[in-house]
Amino acid sequence: MIQLENISKTFRVARREAGLKAAAKALFRKEYTEIKALQNLSFTIGDGEMVGYIGPNGAGKSSTIKIMSGVMTPDSGSCVINGHVPWKERKEHVREIGVVFGQRSQLWWDVPVIDSFELLRDIYRVEQQAYGRNLRELTELLDLGDIVRTPVRQLSLGQRMRCEIAASLLHDPEILFLDEPTIGLDAVSKIAVRDFIRTVNREKGTTVILTTHDMQDIEALTERILLIGKGQILLDGSLSALKSRYSTKRTLTVDYDGNALGEAEHITVLQDHCGHAKLLIDTAEISVSQAIAAISAQAEIRDLSVTGESVEETVVSLYQEFAI
Repeated sequence: MIQLENISKTFRVARREAGLKAAAKALFRKEYTEIKALQNLSFTIGDGEMVGYIGPNGAGKSSTIKIMSGVMTPDSGSCVINGHVPWKERKEHVREIGVVFGQRSQLWWDVPVIDSFELLRDIYRVEQQAYGRNLRELTELLDLGDIVRTPVRQLSLGQRMRCEIAASLLHDPEILFLDEPTIGLDAVSKIAVRDFIRTVNREKGTTVILTTHDMQDIEALTERILLIGKGQILLDGSLSALKSRYSTKRTLTVDYDGNALGEAEHITVLQDHCGHAKLLIDTAEISVSQAIAAISAQAEIRDLSVTGESVEETVVSLYQEFAI
């Protein structure tokens, strides 16, 4: 169980103008600006949940992850994860969590991956039998094979990220923090990583907190969404509920016989050429079946498909509503 209550964090950042004169002045008198990264942040995540933690750059996502992983101490508020206060009980806490930062590595650059795994086994004091079992499972599920005998610097980005995820799970953590785990990966590697995360959650009940700008990761892995903006939780709800609320636009792609389609009430013609048309409707004003009936009254439909807004478009709508 993860419980955050009224967490606040403010950073003091030095500022100065460009130029030699401003640099000289800053030697004697520095000017600072206070940035409120988190403001009375509160939420609860249950055991075994997979939660998408989203928001624009600078919203406070990384600060939250650092506090929950024990790297950073908040100015005020409380954070209790499985009975531990992360920054006060770091040794006990880190045994129960795994962290993957897409742009930072926990593997040693010049040695084979397996050597890094062995060192992490000693750091986390994993019993040899449990380590061997976990290593076999992770090697099979993530298709590591001979990769583990290769120096990290010689791996592709996709191979390295699979190894990073394996390294974070060698000690059987109950909670997994993923910060941009698929950044820069090709389509095949992304699918492999997503499938693995789902498997770990399903078979071991691992709680997963996913922070990413890739909305396809959010859609593929999570159902619950936490939206953060300006250091505050702005929305906490299910992905399906968000889609129902914000994704009212539908695109109808129609192949038909007859004259060109004319616009009807609440139906906008986006494209219409040689019996192939794309139409936009707002389901808040007109249902899909009503739109199809209106089109059928004008022409004979040979084929029709309906698509909704993408998750990216839904998230953009959220950002616009909350002005973040």
